[in-house]
Amino acid sequence: MLTYDIVVVGAGLAGLRAALEAGPKARVAVITKVYPTRSHSGGAQGGINAPIGEEDSVENHVFDTVKGTDYLGDQDAIEVLVSEAPAAIHEFERWGILFDRRPDGKIAQRSLGGAGFPRACFAADLTGHAMLHTLFEQALRRNIRFHNEWYLLDLIVEDGSCRGLVALDFQTGRLEQIRSKVVILATGGYGRSFRKTTNGTISTGDGMAVAYRNGAILSDMEFVQFHPTTLHGTNILISEAARGEGGYLINNEGERFMARYAPQSMELAPRDMVSRCIMTEIKQGRGFENEYVLLDLRHLGPKVIQERLPQVHELALRYNGVDAIEEPIPVEPGQHYSMGGIRCDVWGETNIQNLLVAGECSNVSVQGANRLGGNSLLETVVFGKRAGQRAAERAADVDYPSADESPLSRVRERIESLTSGQAGSNPAILSRGVRDIMTDRVGVFREAGELQEAIEGLMDFKERYPGIRLGHRPLAFNFEFTEQMELGFLLELCEVIAKGALRRTESRGAHYRTDYPTRDDTNWLAHTLARWTPDGPEFSNGPVTITRYPPAARSY
Repeated sequence: MLTYDIVVVGAGLAGLRAALEAGPKARVAVITKVYPTRSHSGGAQGGINAPIGEEDSVENHVFDTVKGTDYLGDQDAIEVLVSEAPAAIHEFERWGILFDRRPDGKIAQRSLGGAGFPRACFAADLTGHAMLHTLFEQALRRNIRFHNEWYLLDLIVEDGSCRGLVALDFQTGRLEQIRSKVVILATGGYGRSFRKTTNGTISTGDGMAVAYRNGAILSDMEFVQFHPTTLHGTNILISEAARGEGGYLINNEGERFMARYAPQSMELAPRDMVSRCIMTEIKQGRGFENEYVLLDLRHLGPKVIQERLPQVHELALRYNGVDAIEEPIPVEPGQHYSMGGIRCDVWGETNIQNLLVAGECSNVSVQGANRLGGNSLLETVVFGKRAGQRAAERAADVDYPSADESPLSRVRERIESLTSGQAGSNPAILSRGVRDIMTDRVGVFREAGELQEAIEGLMDFKERYPGIRLGHRPLAFNFEFTEQMELGFLLELCEVIAKGALRRTESRGAHYRTDYPTRDDTNWLAHTLARWTPDGPEFSNGPVTITRYPPAARSY
């Protein structure tokens, strides 16, 4: 058994920032499914928002964010996010990140959707990659302990307090119990619950599901962001930076069709709106092959494309054979981000004592019903830092937990029952069925009948899931076992998403009901809260914090 003051689960931007903040004050370890620099934060491209421009201000950034969330974001949390943004940028500067610069030497900023000013600091279109490597360098410099390729299986919650976790060392196949004073979950999203997603295979909602099963509250899970421009066929992310630099969206009639929907913002309307506009064009016969539209960058010229959008150019060429300098890129919406997550306060604290969360797996809520581009990277570092600070404070006041290994024994018994007897259903086949249901029935547009069909299909898979038997095999590098575990996590979360979407009879942000196409502040200006029960999620509503900006019409 291992013992630490603080265990951070996840080595993306939120997890690394939390570990760095807590590290000088406590014994900290990070466990991660993949080598840290392979974390999904590295796939972020467009930039990180901060109101550091001469004409911009904290007030402008706060308002744009509140409006972008369709007024479901908690405004006190948004004010924390934005007010701490400039310091976060300058901290990265001191650590050596190479942000792009203006001719006068100041940090360059580009426009992203929903922003009233150029606000996103960037490193070409590799911003997440650059930030992730910068934080990992600092973690190595400070001798943070890493357990790479370890899979979270369960939390240890005793008397309402989190006292550690159980994990699988994937390289050795050993089950390990880690006892700790505080646990920070920074495990990212659940994108692999959808067939069309920009997320990597590791994004299976592990932390959200494990916390939910142990009594943590999930909030606003029905709000799923679909990125408007993913590469047709593979759904690899084509950065919003491409539109921020001036790219056009074109239908099969050669129109810049966003003029019909958002004449002022055009291609830089918020992501939920642009995704719906693209899908509307396709559904009304103005897409190409009834599947995609085109993103045209040719007018930007080779210099801008190669210097500001090198990854976009490379991805389109490598995976679709399209040279963006010479021809437009075929794009379609795909699942991208979770606005919902484990409910927490502005210090990352949850309803379970000594369990903190940060990043995409959390719900503070600063993203509300729709996240603006550039705000997710900001959330990871601002609230990752805060979670690390609060975790160190909590650890200083908490005694070391007991050495009781019964939690490890319970996990081992579950695994032995799973791997005993004859092999049964293939978890990969069931996983594909779940992803098809979510993509086809719980997508950009939603309707009661389709949502009910999705729920019925998910319940069928949930009933079949306990019957999976994998046959006896060592756990080292046993991908069938990890897929089975991840399928269980996804089933828990998909049930909350689909039932929450059916329950919310309005359209707000990324949640669009064709049978309830308007926003309903009278009945639904509220957070959706979900608690685990043996019979499925128990839902309730929670208040939205409004400070300076009462709900208003949202137009661009």
